[in-house]
Amino acid sequence: MPYPMACAAADRRMSLLLAWMSLLGLMVGYLPVVGMEPRGGVKQSSEHTASPMPPSPSSGSNCSQLTVKLEFSSKVVEHEYIVAFTGYFSAKARHLYISSALRNARSEALDWHIVPRENPASDFPSDFELVHIRRASPSNLLTLEDHPYIKRVTPQRKVFRTLKYIPSPEPAAPCNTTRWTQKWQSWQSSRPLRRTSLSLGSGFWHATGRHSSRRLLRAIPRHVAQILQADVLWQMGHTGSGVKVAVFDTGLSEKHPHFKNVKERTNWTNEKTLDDGLGHGTFVAGVIASMRECQGFAPDSELHIFRVFTNNQVSYTSWFLDAFNYAILKKIDVLNLSIGGPDFMDHPFVDKVWELTANRVIMVSAIGNDGPLYGTLNNPADQMDVIGVGGIDFEDNIARFSSRGMTTWELPGGYGRVKPDIVTYGSGVRGSGMKEGCRSLSGTSVASPVVAGAVTLLASTVLNRELVNPASMKQALIASARRLPGVNMFEQGHGKLDLIRAYQILNSYRPQASLSPSYIDLTECPYMWPYCSQPIYYGGMPTIVNVTILNGMGVTGRIVDKPIWQPYLPQNGDHIDVAMSYSPVLWPWAGYLAVSISVAKKAASWEGIAQGHVMVTVASPAENDSEVGGELTSTVKLPIKVKIVPTPPRSKRVLWDQYHNLRYPPGYFPRDNLRMKNDPLDWNGDHIHTNFRDMYQHLRSMGYFVEVLGAPITCFDASQYGTLLMVDSEEEYFPEEITKLRRDIDNGLSLIIFSDWYNTSVMRKVKFYDENTRQWWMPDTGGANIPALNDLISVWGMAFSDGLYEGDFTMADHDMYYASGCSIARFPEDGIVIAKNLKDQGLEVLKQETAVVEGVPILGLYQTPSDGGGRIALYGDSNCIDDSHRQKDCFWLLDALLQYTSYSMTPPSLSHSHSRVAPPTGTERPLPQRLDGNHLYRYSKVLEAHLGDPKPRPLPACPHLSWAKPQPLNETAPSNLWKHQKLLSVDLDKVALPNVRLYRPQVRPLSPGESGAWDIPGGIMPGRYNQEVGQTIPVFAFLGAMVVLSFFVVQLTKAKSKPKRRKPRVKRPTYLQQQQQQTTGKNPTV
Repeated sequence: MPYPMACAAADRRMSLLLAWMSLLGLMVGYLPVVGMEPRGGVKQSSEHTASPMPPSPSSGSNCSQLTVKLEFSSKVVEHEYIVAFTGYFSAKARHLYISSALRNARSEALDWHIVPRENPASDFPSDFELVHIRRASPSNLLTLEDHPYIKRVTPQRKVFRTLKYIPSPEPAAPCNTTRWTQKWQSWQSSRPLRRTSLSLGSGFWHATGRHSSRRLLRAIPRHVAQILQADVLWQMGHTGSGVKVAVFDTGLSEKHPHFKNVKERTNWTNEKTLDDGLGHGTFVAGVIASMRECQGFAPDSELHIFRVFTNNQVSYTSWFLDAFNYAILKKIDVLNLSIGGPDFMDHPFVDKVWELTANRVIMVSAIGNDGPLYGTLNNPADQMDVIGVGGIDFEDNIARFSSRGMTTWELPGGYGRVKPDIVTYGSGVRGSGMKEGCRSLSGTSVASPVVAGAVTLLASTVLNRELVNPASMKQALIASARRLPGVNMFEQGHGKLDLIRAYQILNSYRPQASLSPSYIDLTECPYMWPYCSQPIYYGGMPTIVNVTILNGMGVTGRIVDKPIWQPYLPQNGDHIDVAMSYSPVLWPWAGYLAVSISVAKKAASWEGIAQGHVMVTVASPAENDSEVGGELTSTVKLPIKVKIVPTPPRSKRVLWDQYHNLRYPPGYFPRDNLRMKNDPLDWNGDHIHTNFRDMYQHLRSMGYFVEVLGAPITCFDASQYGTLLMVDSEEEYFPEEITKLRRDIDNGLSLIIFSDWYNTSVMRKVKFYDENTRQWWMPDTGGANIPALNDLISVWGMAFSDGLYEGDFTMADHDMYYASGCSIARFPEDGIVIAKNLKDQGLEVLKQETAVVEGVPILGLYQTPSDGGGRIALYGDSNCIDDSHRQKDCFWLLDALLQYTSYSMTPPSLSHSHSRVAPPTGTERPLPQRLDGNHLYRYSKVLEAHLGDPKPRPLPACPHLSWAKPQPLNETAPSNLWKHQKLLSVDLDKVALPNVRLYRPQVRPLSPGESGAWDIPGGIMPGRYNQEVGQTIPVFAFLGAMVVLSFFVVQLTKAKSKPKRRKPRVKRPTYLQQQQQQTTGKNPTV
């Protein structure tokens, strides 16, 4: 039925309304409905074996999404040694020095020659030589090191890195689209023996438990440079020009379409090619400097490609050393190193890293993919002068794979430093494919080039390049970083990379010193975990905070006079004592300030907050000062805020023995769980804040106060503590320690020991051949040092055996797993012993046979007979409280043992257990003995070399802290120490940014090989901001639609209700009216 003519105008308005609603429908179609979840399934990584070459992208797509599995191993090259010199010498001089040294060797038939190194650095002086010695003896090597110009002789190492590209189980998404699906995967870390590339793949994009009910269904494509707003700096004309950036990786193809300024490609391997046969190096270079598709940060930077891995994924230490020397010669500005390993005592490598940064090379390195376990930082990212980078996903969650702090090479006497320095995107980041196109990878080796690219771009924005050095760049990055809420400093460092704020800070920077962390607030949780997790009190072990001093004034510096402690009297600063130790020389660019905090005696029963600050003045030689001996100085303030409580009762205080825990490096200390063949080394520090973090958190939740003993047993007052907790001890004991512990237990101290396996036959089985000495390298202990523990507890008639057991069982209605533990061989007859049926793992390791042993004694409880004496509890396995490879925790058992030792309350579930057996007498088999020929004395703090068997060293003096003389101030501290701290002379308002107009580019046809992803300058930022946008945009869209709909409804209503207007009468001229009247004689009707 046709519409009436009167409704034609309204119909046109209705059509326009429908058109608007259709357009709004299209707009809202790209926006989420409130509460809508994106579609996606659970993704599991498969273990298919793939060829070492990466699969080519599928036809019709310029993007591939791969998961990368890494395997890593290394071995000593037979007869080859790296001879490091004290300076740089010509090839002729190096040959002369080596000849002179070996001429004095005792062996006349010594066969040696210098291994030729054909690479770009061979024409320049060098500080090392690679020597092949056929029949080298330890005396020959010592003769070499005795030469005045030879610093060190170390074996050459061959490194194998295996990248396995695994097809993604889910259908590959087109390169132009982004799928924001949450990917979950049960991921197990594999910690390398040496250094490895730190990439994972898109399959390793993890969430950390934070749930968001709203997110963008169609998110911005992950061009990480644009997400971090690099395009703001591009529009200002900064694109990385004039900055030399080096990529140490697997090479780069010559005619890759993504790169326009590859200044030099060098090959340091024994293969005659410069191309990348693996794709990893191309990806890293693309994140830094790609000019199209998956665009990098600094497309106009000078790209220097160092190929240090072969297509077979092999490298040598000497290749890295030569390449590092060449980078110094070429005056590289920024160097990305997406490799890492746990060996912070690899001296040639670490020394060369220091030398690089001393030559103003800004080194950026990945912290490792060994998370979420704490104490898993990789070297060289754990060094003070290196920018260590961790990974987050695009929702600003710490990536599960990203390694956590603290640094562990300060243990046992000190405390680790804050690392990583900063975090940035490292999950599902897009970068250049091996030949063309893009692909996505994950890992901290992805986050590292993101920061390296950002650093390159930032360096190009500074007019005075002399201000840019490893310290000033690091200061700008950490001062500008955005702190992530709910994340502690050992996970995020100083926070998330903020490129624009870093630009503002760097361009108003004045050379100065700064501190990392910039303040100490033991009340601020969770950021200051673990310091904030436990208040301090009188009589407790001093709290040690290891602060890094960054010196932006010069490569070397010193602390003037001594740091000054100034307590705030109005805020009870005189209730705490402070002691400080520090680096005598700050080099290169950094040093340490160790602050020990203790409670004054007058606050023994006081509770409250105490504050003050430490003043430190740093001086550096003025490089451009015309006056000889001129210095630059900078004074920095370290605010301190602590919570003090009255000293808790003895029964609530637990002392953790850190002094007797040993770790890799330097020695071969095997993992406590022998099932973990891909992770054979015990390298996490065995500290309550690293791989025993969960246990510590549990004890704190139960009301216990846990302190750390970093000195011999003779150095603590046992009357202050209820229980001494020894877990996984590998060290020997001084005779004085054994005597004192017996006396302490007689006087009421209790002892809990969690042991581990020790079997000399199994230790020989897990040995490996050292080509250096042509000897087998065996573990220096087992999972624990059972012979030393037996010496400690033998006075009470107790001992552990060398049995090796594993298995599942139930104890007190709790499911338990015994992982490579030992059994109790001897126990007092009036004690309580619990036994279980377990598998003989030792038999399985030695003979590949399976047998079940019934009635294995694993738990013992004993009350010492002396009046008021303490109690002793033994358990044969520590894996159930160790985060490293724990399968089933036994925190309930630790609670029960502490109830027994602290309060003499025997758990009925244990004393009346059906598994209780008669205590073993130890007569069935001999007790375990120390392995003949072990080298534990090389790494021990207790033993020293001696003719025949090693003997104990003299007992060291207990550490004595020199408390700083306070200089009280009658002032108060700011309420927020974090926001109060900033770099000096930095005013962000003075650094103007361009008025960037946000726009959506016009749709146009794509050129061949071009990505279809939108190029959105200053686009929507990801993460929590993205979540807010996802929540607000639908609201505004709905309100806008309602406004438009209301407007048209009102117009339509008006059109229907308004009466029709008459047409106005047009007055005709008079002569026409007279003419018409004469013709008709009538007036016209209206």
